[in-house]
Amino acid sequence: MHVDVSEAPRHDRPVGPDWPIRSASGGGGPVRSIIFSRRAASWYFGASIALIWLISVGQEIVLQSGSALAMAAGLALLVVFAIAFLTGAPLAWSLPAERRLLVCAGLLALSFALFPWIGWGVVGTWTYVGVLVGVSVLSWRITWPVILGLGAVALLAAGLSDGWSEDILWLPAIIVSISLMMAAFGRTTAAMNRLRDTQAQLEVLAVERERNRVGRDLHDILGHSLTVITVKAELAGRLMEADPVRARSEIAEVEALARGALVDVRATVAGFRGVNVSGELAAARSALDAAGIDAEVPSSTESVPAERRELAGWIVREGVTNVIRHSGAAHCRIVLRADEIEVADDGCGPVAASASSSGLAGLRERVESAGARMSVGRSDLGGFSLRVLL
Repeated sequence: MHVDVSEAPRHDRPVGPDWPIRSASGGGGPVRSIIFSRRAASWYFGASIALIWLISVGQEIVLQSGSALAMAAGLALLVVFAIAFLTGAPLAWSLPAERRLLVCAGLLALSFALFPWIGWGVVGTWTYVGVLVGVSVLSWRITWPVILGLGAVALLAAGLSDGWSEDILWLPAIIVSISLMMAAFGRTTAAMNRLRDTQAQLEVLAVERERNRVGRDLHDILGHSLTVITVKAELAGRLMEADPVRARSEIAEVEALARGALVDVRATVAGFRGVNVSGELAAARSALDAAGIDAEVPSSTESVPAERRELAGWIVREGVTNVIRHSGAAHCRIVLRADEIEVADDGCGPVAASASSSGLAGLRERVESAGARMSVGRSDLGGFSLRVLL
């Protein structure tokens, strides 16, 4: 039979299995949401097939009934037993591990309701009790004694009612073997369910990580580009009367920056965007010049290891954006070394405010994921310093 369960929780956990049979938003009462849950449906399919063996018990009830009323009562109790078996597994899975055995004990007690009709023939229904114990996914130190104990009691009952012979061994053997087989099957299925749940969680985390990456890259791209566009637009406005030629040049650069930002956004969303430190240095020199900030920029990027140049580009981009936005500086210095990158200024912008900006927070995440270390603080120029140790 097919069963869809999850591994039993540790004893220090106050909850049931790793996945809930009870729907988080299930309609109706708690019992209704458990019994009619989607995951319980697969159990019902396999367990219903197993109920075919109760036909012989029903036939025995008919033969032993002295009246139609007694027969109807006996068959009704048999139907109740079958329903209790079907619903017992989902109910057990919804309970903490230490309470699941109560459901199995209830099914065992219900089997004795058939005693007035079939006497110790109720032992034939204990296979269902053993199967319920097995699929309840209890710890093995509980499962083994309970199933073996159930088989021993079945053997004793058969011996006392039918006499001691080899013929009484087959029913206890069936109870024990099928119950242990279902216990092993239940644990295998539980492991598969947990793997599926883990895979689903990893998919969610991957989506979240990609969303964060796109958000961080869009912030870095648009933050830098819009900052430069704003500075150049303000410069063009001031030059409109004094130097129309220079103003038109600045406006043309604003248009080019806007188009480039749009291309970068599209490439970032597609996941193909790369950053080059050489290009970022050239862009930084142009942006700082437009903002009226004296730029001290290295002429070469050869000192930066090849595998660190994309990260260096992000550092230069965010550092220069931070200088233009917050520092009020007159001078900015960019230092590139094999083991260190620094963007420093002589401004008077608040260090705390700059350090807590969302752009630097995203940069810190990027730097740390690459195995580097980032620090912010006062520079030797008197302003803000962004330093990354590679």
